[in-house]
Order: sequence, then C-alpha cells, then structure tokens
Amino acid sequence: MQTLTIHQQILEYLETQKDKYLNELFELLRIPSISADTQYKDKVLQTAEWLKNHAIELGFDNVQLLETNGFPVLYGEKIINPKFPTIIIYGHYDVQPADPIDLWETPAFEPTVRDGKIYARGATDDKGQFFMHFKAFELLQKTTGLPCNVKLMIEGEEEVGSPNLGPCLKKYKDLFQGDVILISDTSLISNDIPSITTGLRGLAYLEIEVTGPNRDLHSGTYGGAVYNPINVLCQMIAKLKDDDGVIQIPHFYDDVIIYSDEERKLMAEQPFDLEEYKKALDIEEVFGEKGYSTIERTSIRPCLDVNGIWGGYIGEGAKTVLPSKAYAKISMRLVPNQDPDKITQLFTDYFLSIAPKGVKVKVTPHHGGKPVLISLDSDAYKAASRAMETSFGKTPIPTKGGGSIPIVALFNEILNTPTVLMGFGLDSDALHSPNEHYGIFNFFKGIETIALFHHELKKIHG
Repeated sequence: MQTLTIHQQILEYLETQKDKYLNELFELLRIPSISADTQYKDKVLQTAEWLKNHAIELGFDNVQLLETNGFPVLYGEKIINPKFPTIIIYGHYDVQPADPIDLWETPAFEPTVRDGKIYARGATDDKGQFFMHFKAFELLQKTTGLPCNVKLMIEGEEEVGSPNLGPCLKKYKDLFQGDVILISDTSLISNDIPSITTGLRGLAYLEIEVTGPNRDLHSGTYGGAVYNPINVLCQMIAKLKDDDGVIQIPHFYDDVIIYSDEERKLMAEQPFDLEEYKKALDIEEVFGEKGYSTIERTSIRPCLDVNGIWGGYIGEGAKTVLPSKAYAKISMRLVPNQDPDKITQLFTDYFLSIAPKGVKVKVTPHHGGKPVLISLDSDAYKAASRAMETSFGKTPIPTKGGGSIPIVALFNEILNTPTVLMGFGLDSDALHSPNEHYGIFNFFKGIETIALFHHELKKIHG
C-alpha cells in the first residue's frame, strides 16, 4: 500500500471537513465585534469567549484571556517538544464598523455565499484569515501530528490601533517566546499568483477640529462676514498636496528611502494590469505622486489622505447655518525610515501655520505605527515560500504592501521575534468597505498552506 505524502494527507482530510470549517467560521462572523463602538463592547467580549472555548475544544493548553485596559488577548499553547520550533499565531478578532449599512447587499453580520465568496464584515479582515490557523492546527492534529509548537496571540483592538497590546506583551513576555510570529492579514497578488508581503507602510493618524464663531450662525445674517470653518478646513486640506500629488509639509520626505532604478525595474515586473485595476474601481484614471507607478505609489512611497470630513447641517432638507466647527480625520501612510511621531509633529506644525487668524485649529493625534521591512533570508520566510510553492505550484513573489499593521514593529521591539506575513486575501476583498468578502478558495488554500508551513519550518530547523 502506497504511503500518502504529507501534502496528500492534508488535502484528503481537508476535503472531508470543508462544510464543518465553513459553518464554524460563519458562527464567528455573526458576532459583531466592533471595537471602535462602545455599544458593541459585550459583543467583542462574546467573541473573545467564543474563541477561548473553541481553542480549548481544539486541544490548546493553558488557554486564557489575558486582561488589558481594553479588550483581552487570547492566549493558548501546544508545546509538543521544547526543542522544536515554536510558531506564534497572531490575529485580531475585532472588526471595522459596518457603515454605511445601506450599501451592503446582504446583512454585514449574516455571512452569505455568492459566487464562491463569503460576504460578511470581518470575512477577510481578519476573522476569516486568522481562523485558517485554528483549522490548520486542528487538521494537523488529525492527520500528520503537529511538527512544531504553537502559541496563540489573538487580540481585540487592532482596528483601533492595538493600544493595549504593547503593555500586554511586556507583562507576559515569557509566554510569548517563540521562533516566528505568523500573520495572515495581508493579500495575494491574485489566486493564481502567490505572494508574500515583505514590507508594510507605517501610519500616522490625526483628527482635526477647526472652530470659528462661538456658535452656529444664520448664514444670511453672518454669511460673508466671518470665516466659515468648513470652507477654511477645505482650503487648508487643499494646501497639503500640490497638483502632482506631492505632499507639501516641509521635511516630510527627508527620511524616505530612494530606491535604485534596478530595484524599481524588478518591482515593475510584478504582474499588474492598470486597465483591470481601473475597471475594478470604476474609475477613468488613476492619480498619485508624479513620476511613480501605481504599484510604487501604494508600496514604497508615502501618502496623505482625508478619511472623513464633517460639520454643519447634514440632515434632510435645508438649514441655512454657518457652522461653529468643522472636523476631518487624516491618515498618512509612511515608508521605512519615516517615524510616525516625527511626521505627526511635522503635520501639526505645518497645519497650524497655514490657519487664518479668524479660526482656532486643534490637531489630535490618534494611533500610528512604524513601517516594516521583512528579511527574505530568515528560516521562517523560506518555510513560507516553500509551503506556498507546494500548495500553489508556483514560487511566491515577495511584495511590499501598502497597508499598515502597526504591531509588527512592536513585535520586533518587544519580543525580538521575526515575522512572516503570509496572507491569502485579495486587494479586491473590500476590507473596511461595504460588502467585504473572502474567497472560499482562499480560505481553504490558506488552511492547506499553513499546515504545510508548519512542516517546512520543522524541516529547516531539523
């Protein structure tokens, strides 16, 4: 009788469990664990308890919810041999708000399958992705056995900047010792072109408040005589970038890494169809910093964007009001060498300097994170590459992501542990948007690849 290979064992068992795994994921997706909205506090805690119970069912030991000043961090471990490599699984069980709710084709917290995709808030960011690790753990125990030790680090505040994860890691540093932190919260180039993210942009996020008169005014009585905070805010925002997309904040680009022509040429070989990109977004033209491609603009170059702006009367009908206040939320994605604290200060200094004397401006920093570069020479990256090559049949392409996962830099600083960003989503998954979705193909391909990663890492370590 022919002995099945490790890959064959994984595939055969996975085929028998697909309905079970999907139903469990749907149960998790139904809980609206929105960390940014206090009215969902009980639901976020319910999600943490659900995961704790599920981890116990799967056979993790020492399962506990580590208390923080916010939502707890799920910890669990399975140490099969202290001499074997230890994989720490990071993920986050909180999700973005579902707003605007009326743009969802089906309810955000009632998972629905259409065209081979799971539609639900958190489907790809990050419940669907970190849950693959739970199922890979289950699968390995039922088939080949665990080749590596495994630890869980699943937090509930990533979508609000992980404010309490750092203190938690420092307090429980001994628990979180391992050889690699494995994260699935990033994207593939496409389902037939595997890739591994080797860089992430950092983040500086701020809120602006512009105050004019001490109360809302009648726009007929006062219009044209005093500064309108909304008009002023829009004019100030317009001065942040020029017509070529270049950010106008003094010294903003001082620390930005300049890549060589050779490095940019290699980056340009990454498969990318600009026409398909525009078609998918239903736009006629792209825009960004002059002199750089779309791929470069979303990976190796920083950017500045208004994420929200409001003020005055926005209800139904008319109200001729000149508002007292106007607000905006602004984010800046940063590249390696840029420090979020420094950039925040540069922004604040510049924004205050361009404010007219007829208004008061307040800049409030929110969460941020440092950019990250990941080595292609680590054992963990090599294991990830080999696992993907086996599951996809192609060697994955190293890419640099445009998004931010601030805690990756935190892991380097506090735990001194290398990270691998092996995500299985797609940029078209509408994460943070209405109709967020995750491909069923991606969910199961992720489970398969993660299980292979455990074996590849054990091979490398010996």
